Amino acid sequence: MSARSIHLNVNVLSSGSHGASWRAADGNPLGYVQIEHYQEIARIAERGRLDAVFLADALAIAFDPRTNPSWALDPAVIVAGMAAVTSRIGFIASASTTYSHPYNIARTFASLDHASHGRVGWNVVTTYDERAAPNFGDKNLPVHADRYGRAVEFVDVVQSLWDSWEDDALVLDREAGRFADAAKIHAINHQGPHFSVAGPLQIPRSPQGRPLLVQAGSSEQGRDLAARYAEAIFSVQQDLGEAKAYYADVKGRAARYGRDPDKIAILPGLFVIVGSTEEEAHSRRKQLDEIAGEATVLRRFAGQLGLDPAQLDLDRPVPEHLLEKINDYMGTRGFVEATLSLARNRSLTVRDIIARGGGAHRLVVGGPEQIADTIEHWVQERAADGFNIMCDVFPSGLAAFVEHVVPELQKRGLFRREYEGTTLRDHYGLPRPPSRFAQQKAPSEAEAKQHWEVAL
Repeated sequence: MSARSIHLNVNVLSSGSHGASWRAADGNPLGYVQIEHYQEIARIAERGRLDAVFLADALAIAFDPRTNPSWALDPAVIVAGMAAVTSRIGFIASASTTYSHPYNIARTFASLDHASHGRVGWNVVTTYDERAAPNFGDKNLPVHADRYGRAVEFVDVVQSLWDSWEDDALVLDREAGRFADAAKIHAINHQGPHFSVAGPLQIPRSPQGRPLLVQAGSSEQGRDLAARYAEAIFSVQQDLGEAKAYYADVKGRAARYGRDPDKIAILPGLFVIVGSTEEEAHSRRKQLDEIAGEATVLRRFAGQLGLDPAQLDLDRPVPEHLLEKINDYMGTRGFVEATLSLARNRSLTVRDIIARGGGAHRLVVGGPEQIADTIEHWVQERAADGFNIMCDVFPSGLAAFVEHVVPELQKRGLFRREYEGTTLRDHYGLPRPPSRFAQQKAPSEAEAKQHWEVAL
């Protein structure tokens, strides 16, 4: 493969990324609560040799459940269902560090990694939706800095728990009745400002050692968290120049943490509407837009930015006095900055901004060549190492990408024709990390025996 071979995940948003996806003739209004729907998506993604299925999450109902499917099934449940019907595709599930506990997350993702034979990653999120707070007994979200301070400690504790069993801790000597080497199972005894966790984890080290760590950070603290821990980064960029600056900044930060920047994959979201030809793709986009209707599209765009749709005119630029309000919005920083980068261009109307992705991920409409051109150009320009692909309607939009765009990328030497390994780390070209406890002086058998007798 090419030296710049790319990574491709598919970001699954229930029925699809287009606002009319659930209403489309090939859409599935109930897909968001049907495990069979997700299983079909996973099969198609595996057929395309994609790296992983990516699952976002939210901890509150949809902004307007009258017009769109809400978030529903827990990502961990979806991953378990998808893993059962596939053998190679990876899975990345989101879980919040603000409204979870490190022990629960460590156990859940280690369990999924065992169940999938090493195909799982954790997308570390801090929760930005204020409406989630009352669902967990809080009046308001913790402030941004506090959420990220907690996240840093949270990730470190989770990694320690994943490492708490050394790789050779299991003995499995039936004759001697010796199941495990107690000297190689470690309490982590973490005491920090946010958490007190004794450990060890109750299950052995998972097939990947540590599930893949993924992060989506655009703020100053988000970029730093990503550079410190993430092995793949889900970013939001509309503009090539800004994407190149983000890429260089995060890779530079990673190097300052002593990490190899080439071992970190930066993956912007890319919303694609695919046709067998460019004309067919634009026709599909027009049909979906007509189903949604202008009022729904405008309401969705405004809701992503904390605005009243009555403040916006589709055929005028975003009013200048609203730019500061957008900048101060508590929503995800990546979406806010991507929208502002377009809205500050006073030649672009609200309709133009929506046509380019609508305050979220970059939208490309076209045939296989046009979409492959965009992907190849951004990778060559060091603006991306691949993409999190967003499809208009599931599963048909993903099937179109796999059937038309993937072969074009393979023809250009940009994407694998076959999987070269069995784990998600293999797909990303990453080694299996050793347990941090394997570097420490092990306790004697007598010391370990005394510890476990006291613990019991």
